[in-house]
Amino acid sequence: MSDGSGGGLIAVTGATGQVGGRVAARLAARGLEQRLIVRDAARAPALAGAEVAEALSYAATSQMRTALTGADTLFLVSGRESPGRVAGHRSAVDAAVAAGIERIVYLSFLGAGPRATFTLAREHWATEQHIRVSGLVFTFLRLSIYLDFMPFLAGADGVIRGPGGTGRLAPVARDDVADVAVAALTDPAHAGPAYDLTGGERLTLEQVAAELSRAAGRTVTYVDETLEEAYASRAHFGAPPREVDGWVTSYAAIAAGELDVVSDTVERVAGHAPLTLPEYLERYPESWAHLRPSGD
Repeated sequence: MSDGSGGGLIAVTGATGQVGGRVAARLAARGLEQRLIVRDAARAPALAGAEVAEALSYAATSQMRTALTGADTLFLVSGRESPGRVAGHRSAVDAAVAAGIERIVYLSFLGAGPRATFTLAREHWATEQHIRVSGLVFTFLRLSIYLDFMPFLAGADGVIRGPGGTGRLAPVARDDVADVAVAALTDPAHAGPAYDLTGGERLTLEQVAAELSRAAGRTVTYVDETLEEAYASRAHFGAPPREVDGWVTSYAAIAAGELDVVSDTVERVAGHAPLTLPEYLERYPESWAHLRPSGD
């Protein structure tokens, strides 16, 4: 076993997803030992030196314990949105303790708290509390909304709709999150704190729309909805009520000023400036392909 500071075998959850996959690829590029915890081994990325272990869900405590045994550090991404999400997180943490994991790096959310406007931030707080009493050494990465989501706030009609008011946010790119996560997983200096993890600039949703307009070569606008209008405009998706609550309250949290935070975590921990929205749109033009004028 290691001293819990990031040495030894690192267990990575979410390796088939956007952030976990980036973290796993970066660890492999550094030649570090890791074990990918996935639901289906056939879908795990093929990475040099990476072991693969299966667990059908975080709630499958015995499978998680087996998958984690022998690892020293766990990178825990949040589970799928569902009524049992927090219970699954708690089960995964309990399995980590039982397996002898020494440190956990948990992907949380900015402003996580029991009375956060964004409903999912309350779930992250509940998970954080369980980790705190588990006895594990921890690092919490409290993310702002992903920069990667910004193009998808606008529909094909070129409109961003939501009750965000004139609030501001500093969205952070998944690439930057992965860089910070790898540093947190491998450097003992990062054991213990909760890091706010944001981009470097505050943006209103009108400013987001303006940047999307410049990239796509068409007008993208922002419509500030009331809460009632926001629920009504999303009703046609037929999503479960708790999922719609998450969508709507993420905008409401912006309006409430709860995401109006800029931190220096990316620069200080990852060693480079965070991606800006114009830089992201240039790097990933496929992200705004749905906004291109018809015929392009």
